[in-house]
Amino acid sequence: MKRIVSVSIGSRDRDHKTVLSILGEEMQIERIGTDGDIARAIEIIKELDGQVDAFGMGGIDLYMAGAGKRYVFRDARRIAAAAKKTPLVDGTSLKSTLEYRVVKYTEEVEKIPIAGKKVLVVCAIDRIGMGQAFEELGCQMTYGDLIFGLGVPIELHSLAWVKRLGRVLMPIIVQLPFTWLYPTGKKQKQTARRHSKYYKWADVLAGDFHYIKRYMPDRIDGKIVITNTVTSKDVEDLGRRGASILVTTTPEMNGRSFGTNVIEAMLVTLIDKPVPEITEDDYFEMLGRLNVKPRVVRYGSPS
Repeated sequence: MKRIVSVSIGSRDRDHKTVLSILGEEMQIERIGTDGDIARAIEIIKELDGQVDAFGMGGIDLYMAGAGKRYVFRDARRIAAAAKKTPLVDGTSLKSTLEYRVVKYTEEVEKIPIAGKKVLVVCAIDRIGMGQAFEELGCQMTYGDLIFGLGVPIELHSLAWVKRLGRVLMPIIVQLPFTWLYPTGKKQKQTARRHSKYYKWADVLAGDFHYIKRYMPDRIDGKIVITNTVTSKDVEDLGRRGASILVTTTPEMNGRSFGTNVIEAMLVTLIDKPVPEITEDDYFEMLGRLNVKPRVVRYGSPS
């Protein structure tokens, strides 16, 4: 049996373990959170290095490429360096193209009306593909990179501006402690009643679920939510708040959607190549063989 372990600096409350049969292979997939403790994440990876088939690195991206080049997060580099024998991936190689396809799939295959809608993408610098798909569909965009990531109340309305600011700010941002930029550990359970006007304005809430959830108002009636990793409790909570439709980038596995880091780790174990030699075409050929599709939950009709 192949074993994949996602080591996340997110909350331990989201830990999960499941066994799947994929292309005739039994695969155990496990998520281990560290409540924001980077030292503990490094320790776990060192303990399991060489004993598992692949690591996913969750709760943190190794690098950002949305501004035109790779900017590596200092804290993520420390975590990744702990894996000496076992391949470690963070999902970044899949994210942009996969999320572009999810937006188009939602509109074209699921026939969920997206074109021309008002869309809030909570942070786009790590989801350029998602923003590109929305813009191609003629959506009215608000990008919350400065608002949600840095606490600066400035709206951005085009990917061109997201990329311009990224080239200026990313060399500085990647040197900061990651916990300053993104909710990790117990912060993932904390909510703040700010930024509600952006939620009220939007027809579609999109992007990283932890950012969406942290500032989400009590009611999001009629909203379409397009996001990444959710648990069964998250799915129920969105329904209680009035969401009309939930679409997740990755499919449901035993009651939850795992992150792209887990999906990439799965693919690495199935593709017979060293990780540095795996191409985007290799990934998407394997995704096609697995018939991986987004998860769609319909609570009611969108307004």
